[in-house]
Formats: sequence, structure tokens, C-alpha cells
Amino acid sequence: MSIGENYLEIVERKNRAAVRSGRNPEDVLLLAVTKLHTVEELDQAISAGATDVGENRVQELLEKYDRTAEPVRWHLIGHLQTNKVKNIIDKVVLIHSVDSLKLAKEISKRAIAADKVMDILIEINIGMEESKSGVPAEDVESLVKEIAAECEGVRIRGVMCVPPIGETSEDSRPYFKKTKAIFDNLKTLDLPQERFLPDTLSMGMSGDFEVAVEEGATIVRVGSSIFGKRNYR
Repeated sequence: MSIGENYLEIVERKNRAAVRSGRNPEDVLLLAVTKLHTVEELDQAISAGATDVGENRVQELLEKYDRTAEPVRWHLIGHLQTNKVKNIIDKVVLIHSVDSLKLAKEISKRAIAADKVMDILIEINIGMEESKSGVPAEDVESLVKEIAAECEGVRIRGVMCVPPIGETSEDSRPYFKKTKAIFDNLKTLDLPQERFLPDTLSMGMSGDFEVAVEEGATIVRVGSSIFGKRNYR
């Protein structure tokens, strides 16, 4: 199938998963992840309806930004170094991968200088894997409170996770359930709405996005199922 056909099929699968779990399909955003794929390939997904695009690397985002046939909303979903924040602060609508107060402070500083408030998600290392970035589950609430207190240029919109790779999509379900529970607990915090508006749960990728939708995801990040295997270089 073509990239456009793949995109439409993923939309249908996402929508069916939402209906199965009693949710409105429109409440779940399909984020097309373009890591190591070309602008030409991205344009095919945009023609099929993609409005939001996720990029893992700052350099790739910068190379593709403003080159698409139609405007899209860019998300930074990969690890972000503090020295790269200045390069994307005016280009993305959401940073999914904030895992420290230091990074949040840099985003806040750059956002204030750009006269904007930057929406962010807290990345949770839900499987406690040494190879992955993210905050331990037990530290999420304290980090949220610190960022809300000290970073006036950011607004925390929720959390993101990448569970350990399992043999089947069902292996991700316990991690998604735990992430959803953390997210729901955060909603009970009494923090200023201009700093804290928890409405976004980013979880699920090509192999497990339907399970993620069933467990409450509001954004699923799908790359290879839309664009095919990546050509690592």
C-alpha cells in the first residue's frame, strides 16, 4: 500500500480502538513520526490528512521544517538537549520529552524571550530502563510541582511514555495502565491553570497504539506503520 493508504488505515484502526473503549475517536490525535523519512514521503501522509508531525531529532526537524507542501504542526518527541532548545522554540507546538527541571528552565527562558508559552509533556521512564530517558514514576509529581513553581514560560499539558519492547502489543498494556494512573493523579493537583493544564497523554507507537488508545492515550505516535521501515544511516 502507499503511504497515504497506510495513513488512512492507521486512522481507521485508531478510531475503532477508541470506539471499542467507549471514547470519541476525535479525542485521539494520530501523530505521524517521520524519523529518517523524507519530506516527499511526509507530503504523501499530509495529502491523506496528517496535520501533526513528530520528529525525534532537532536537526531533522530543522531540515524538514517549512519544506512540506502544506503547513503542519510540529512536535519534538525525542530527547532534547538544553543547548538545542533555542533552535526549535519557535517551531514546535509541543515538546513531549521533558525529564528535568534544568531542561524545563531552559525551555521557559527561551519561550519567554520568544514571547510565548511552550506546551510540554513530562516523559516518564515507565519501565525503568537504563537505555531510556525519562523521570521515574515516583518522581513525576514533584517535578511537575517544581516546574509549575519555577518556569513561567512553560505549561505542562500531561505526560508521555515509551514502554519496554514486548513480544506482543498486550505486553505494553500494564505500562500504559500505570502511566494513565499517574496522569489521572496529576489531574488532582491544585496548580495554576496557566502553568498546568493536564489534558494530554502521549503513548503508543506502531506496535501497540491500539492498546494505548484503549488505555486512554490522547496522542499516538506512529511512524513505521505509515512510512515503512526506516533507512538507518
